[in-house]
Amino acid sequence: DAETLKVMKQPRCGVPDVAQFVLTEGNPRWEQTHLTYRIENYTPDLPRADVDHAIEKAFQLWSNVTPLTFTKVSEGQADIMISFVRGDHRDNSPFDGPGGNLAHACQPGPGIGGDAHFDEDERWTNNFREYNLHRVAAHELGHSLGLSHSTDIGALMYPSYTFSGDVQLAQDDIDGIQAIYGRSQNPVQPIGPQTPKACDSKLTFDAITTIRGEVMFFKDRFYMRTNPFYPEVELNFISVFWPQLPNGLEAAYEFADRDEVRFFKGNKYWAVQGQNVLHGYPKDIYSSFGFPRTVKHIDAALSEENTGKTYFFVANKYWRYDEYKRSMDPGYPKMIAHDFPGIGHKVDAVFMKDGFFYFFHGTRQYKFDPKTKRILTLQKANSWFNCRKN
Repeated sequence: DAETLKVMKQPRCGVPDVAQFVLTEGNPRWEQTHLTYRIENYTPDLPRADVDHAIEKAFQLWSNVTPLTFTKVSEGQADIMISFVRGDHRDNSPFDGPGGNLAHACQPGPGIGGDAHFDEDERWTNNFREYNLHRVAAHELGHSLGLSHSTDIGALMYPSYTFSGDVQLAQDDIDGIQAIYGRSQNPVQPIGPQTPKACDSKLTFDAITTIRGEVMFFKDRFYMRTNPFYPEVELNFISVFWPQLPNGLEAAYEFADRDEVRFFKGNKYWAVQGQNVLHGYPKDIYSSFGFPRTVKHIDAALSEENTGKTYFFVANKYWRYDEYKRSMDPGYPKMIAHDFPGIGHKVDAVFMKDGFFYFFHGTRQYKFDPKTKRILTLQKANSWFNCRKN
């Protein structure tokens, strides 16, 4: 299908796919913990200092969570040799020109073991709109240290390149590298972000909204959505859909009359149509909606399609905004517990579907009838994902 083709066309690491954080076959590892590296040649795409910095930071990600140390040498043979090459470069793994395979690295060992090769036919950058050298290097050095590809889409060792602004080790990466070399000697052990699992009974959401008939759920760096024609829950980075949006969105709602979805974080919001972020955003919530300056962020929001009334939930209160008059309704804010009895004092996320409000707080979801002001059902937050009950 179209989604599969899209994934197949994504730029990839040149190392073949293996299962989730399973170590490279034969479990190759470096016997010593003090390793050297040398950058044999430099890409003309970046200043030499930027290349040095990108590679150094990439090694640092792995040294932060293990006993490994890495020292740069400028001549002779190093444990890990780094080079920029194109086409056939005599390692039986020729590069394929722009796009496709970006780089590859060899597993630990003598000779070319541990060496990392970057395709010079790519345009290497230090931004996140194009191929970021730091991100690709951090991934390749995982192979140089003995890791294979991961099936965890949130892991740095996932095989497809992601245009995302943060380069960090996920918990899956940390678990994998520590299975080879042990834990860091730092007194405080670093913890990486977890990729949410749709059928985790403890799953909570940051924001939820409808969008053109679908429901999208947001958590940290990720979105989740269901498809009636596909049993699995789609999980991907927010940046895949909307590269300009930040991670950690706090609220979202759809204003269907204008085919807009509005996303909130802190005192800013963004408006999108489909996959396009509209020009002139982000804007602040004060001049656009009339919130007092005491409101620092929105917890949750929904808009009633038939009335044009938008509800904003902030701490234990809520505001109601008229989309057509572009002003707050008088008499607000009001107390959540008074007008939505039974759902508690705080809302993490909310959306409207088929005339009902779905409130989320922690791992609970309340189906609420706004006409009768009654809770109809109480379910797990992830009940939309057709998970089997344990």
